[in-house]
Amino acid sequence: MTVDHRQHHLDSVRAALSVAVYPLQWLVDLPVSTGQWFRESLATRRDLQEENASLRTQQLVLNTQLQKLESLEAENMRLRALLDSSFQVGKRPMLIAELLSVDMDPYRHQVEINKGSLDRLYEGQPLLDSRGIMGQVIHVGPFSATAMLITDPSHAIPVQINRTGLRTVALGTGSIDRLDLPHIPTNADVRVGDLLVSSGLGGRFPPGYPVAEVVSVEQDPGNTFSKVAARPRANLDRSREVLLVWPPDMAAPTSLPQPQPPAAADKAGGKPAP
Repeated sequence: MTVDHRQHHLDSVRAALSVAVYPLQWLVDLPVSTGQWFRESLATRRDLQEENASLRTQQLVLNTQLQKLESLEAENMRLRALLDSSFQVGKRPMLIAELLSVDMDPYRHQVEINKGSLDRLYEGQPLLDSRGIMGQVIHVGPFSATAMLITDPSHAIPVQINRTGLRTVALGTGSIDRLDLPHIPTNADVRVGDLLVSSGLGGRFPPGYPVAEVVSVEQDPGNTFSKVAARPRANLDRSREVLLVWPPDMAAPTSLPQPQPPAAADKAGGKPAP
């Protein structure tokens, strides 16, 4: 032991003995290490399964929230567009309403909105969206109202061509994307792409508001009138929120922030609310 401690002459012998004894050590430790390996494998599989289930649940929740955020973003964009369109209406009182239902009768283009006589709605009241005139209210209940779209076969709206000022009447055809202008003479100056705006005649619709855009003009010298078709500017089959307007001298409930001109908003250190 003294020689080994001081001179290290038995290191090679000790190394040889450790090599010979190692198989015995491995056999003795085999049951313990095997059991530990099984426990770790089962625990790792269980942890992975639980983690996978938790991640799937989180993914489902986040996807649902994302869909809601997308819906809210689209609604916010529509409301902003409606607020921007309120500047064009001028100082008329206005109110935002939501669609409750759509008449599925193919021969009637009517919708129901969630405002009624308690909100001071009246029959004949104009209905607009962010792009143009949609129609008018035809029936008013206490909590809801029915509106007829401009494409209904029984609807007519006085319009004028914005480029030339020519006045005419746009008739509903029963097709959601088509209006007819049957009373335009063949020698009248009307072109594809002309914007039709409300003329204000009759006092029902605010003047100068977009109604439709001319998409086809057929002029036959043998006929007195041209065949002119137009496409409505309003999103009649997609809008969920609509804008109701009152004449300037009529009071109405306020559900919209009072619009300010951009200059006034900048001067106040802010901008119109969405």
